[in-house]
Amino acid sequence: MRDFRDAKAMAKTLREALQNRSVALTNSESQELVAQILGLRDWNVLAARIQATRLPAPSAQANMPNADRTHLPVVPLRDMVLFPHMISRIFVAREQTRKAVEQALTGDRRVVVVAQRRGAEDRPSTLEALYSTGVIADLVDRQTQVDGALKVTVCGLQRTNIVHLTDGEHLAADVAPLEELEGQSTDATALSSAVLDAYQTYANVDFSALPHASKVRLGLPSIGDPSLLADTVAPLLSTSLEEKQKLLETHDVTARLRSLIELMSAGRPKAVA
Repeated sequence: MRDFRDAKAMAKTLREALQNRSVALTNSESQELVAQILGLRDWNVLAARIQATRLPAPSAQANMPNADRTHLPVVPLRDMVLFPHMISRIFVAREQTRKAVEQALTGDRRVVVVAQRRGAEDRPSTLEALYSTGVIADLVDRQTQVDGALKVTVCGLQRTNIVHLTDGEHLAADVAPLEELEGQSTDATALSSAVLDAYQTYANVDFSALPHASKVRLGLPSIGDPSLLADTVAPLLSTSLEEKQKLLETHDVTARLRSLIELMSAGRPKAVA
């Protein structure tokens, strides 16, 4: 049975089937339709999800030649933490970051996305200005707006430590990917069930009462992949950047799941009147 990874073949089949019925679709239109059928916002999101599944596992990367050090352009974020598997649109205003994006697009389209410690700082270029743990991400899409602003879509791939920063025309870093711990342990599986239960209470939603299409749009994976579940729930929480950064820095999956349960047990922050 085909799944989302066969999306391009599905789009081609759909286009050919409709052509036989005198309905003409472009390749782009058929891809957008397949994305919607699979419950995703658009083809860019679907393409990013496919790309994420093709990234080798951390243990496999650790065995690759020179995998302990990778040199990549850096995209600092003022007020957001990107997680692995997370897809986000980012508006790029700083010239140095724009050049980092352009550099990545001339290569393998990978960047290091990392939160900065002080949002007001315009040129964070040291390990004192940036957190030392970020995410290697894929640049899925780039669009230049009518006003000249640059908007990029990124898909988080893997946690990484920043070893060294180079401040030039664009900020770049030597990074060492982080290997996760206890990702498939019995404890992680049990905690995954508890995380899903806690999120239903936290978000006031009953997954069992939702139609299938809505479940797909929520994007919450099953407990079969505890690490993926943790990194999908984390961005959904109404908590501080510092708390989310702590979750990102926690590469022990069981510890990360426990932290999620503690954060959700505390409930959503109360709105200030």
